[in-house]
Amino acid sequence: MNPALTQFGDRMSHLTGVRAIMKDIKETLQAGAGQEFINLSPGNPVILPEVEQLWRDCTKELLDSSEYGKVVCRYGDSQGYEPLIEAIATDFNRRYGLNLTNRNILITPGSQSLYFYAANAFGGYTTTGELKQIVLPLSPDYTGYGGVTLVPQALLAYKPTLDIDAAAHRFKYRPDFSQLEVNESTGCVLFSRPCNPTGNVLTDEEVRKIADLAANYDVPVLIDSAYGPPFPALNFTEMTPIFGDNIIHCMSLSKAGLPGERIGIAIGSESAIQVVESFQTNMCIHSSRYGQAIATRAIASGMLANISETVIRPYYQKKFDVVENTLEQAMPKDLPWFLHRGEGAIFAWLWLENLPMTDWELYQQLKKVGVIVVPGSSFFPGLREDWQHKNECIRISLTATDEDIEVGMQRLAKVVQEVYSVVSA
Repeated sequence: MNPALTQFGDRMSHLTGVRAIMKDIKETLQAGAGQEFINLSPGNPVILPEVEQLWRDCTKELLDSSEYGKVVCRYGDSQGYEPLIEAIATDFNRRYGLNLTNRNILITPGSQSLYFYAANAFGGYTTTGELKQIVLPLSPDYTGYGGVTLVPQALLAYKPTLDIDAAAHRFKYRPDFSQLEVNESTGCVLFSRPCNPTGNVLTDEEVRKIADLAANYDVPVLIDSAYGPPFPALNFTEMTPIFGDNIIHCMSLSKAGLPGERIGIAIGSESAIQVVESFQTNMCIHSSRYGQAIATRAIASGMLANISETVIRPYYQKKFDVVENTLEQAMPKDLPWFLHRGEGAIFAWLWLENLPMTDWELYQQLKKVGVIVVPGSSFFPGLREDWQHKNECIRISLTATDEDIEVGMQRLAKVVQEVYSVVSA
């Protein structure tokens, strides 16, 4: 059967970004024929014993409670499981001095669906035919943003400035406010903090400046806090969640050890939440109530926030230290390599300035020595201008063992040295 597809059908039937790369990685691993690979590509969180036990305990509480039948055997409200919404409101009001009510919170089937709802509710063509843009203030950013809109031309990203410390072989992306534009054609603004793939954390001042620019045009700002505090708290530098009238604070429980249940959380103004809730009602009714019910217990007890700070964050911060220390020892000092400042998330981001080949070609070279990373060019959705930097970066997952990360970085350093030496010879 080969049915004709609509414009939207054609758009959504193609994989974008890392999803397309993962197909090649899967085929590589399956066709390895005895070759052992160090896989530094996954975004799946590590199953940490303490985190798994937390979810086991919460599941047991649910199973033993009188609520079980109501949770699993009944439909629920599209806005979300009421006890979970109450637990979030109570926690955030106490923690951040807010005044949230139940109408300020929406539970979605993961944060990716939340961005799909919002991107198409606020971005794309209006009822009068005007194109409203989905603005990414700086690129690179989360590859999944490339697939959330049904109108590809609506997505617009801006090139950042690079804060480079050449002597230390470190750098950091910053929004270029001399270029960033939010105007009457902007439908919404979207960015991750901490950032997947780079680990970048926009400062509080930068976030407020972006929010202020958007507020001038009554534009919503979606802050993707899938790695932020209070859970999973995968920020390695101090950061404060920013809230405001035009900010939709977006969270996920995936990196807090619950990716299989697809739980996303949106916190924003009642009017914005109602729009996104209606989109969700029409599309999928509601998120998994089982996942919401066990999340309620983890959040209300304070255990999820505690385990995020004492177990999840230190685990990945140590992994980044292994990447950083091994590259310091293995990479030649005279080559133009730059590691992005490790400020959060579960990835390291390496920039190889003036790389003599593309990131995809380097990816293939690394596979030959048994190391799998992710080419960085997939993480620039919406960036329309040609920029050589896009082809000079790779993403390195922090989900492998210390030994695999160390060996992987040593092999990477050797390949990089060989690649640059061919050009200079």
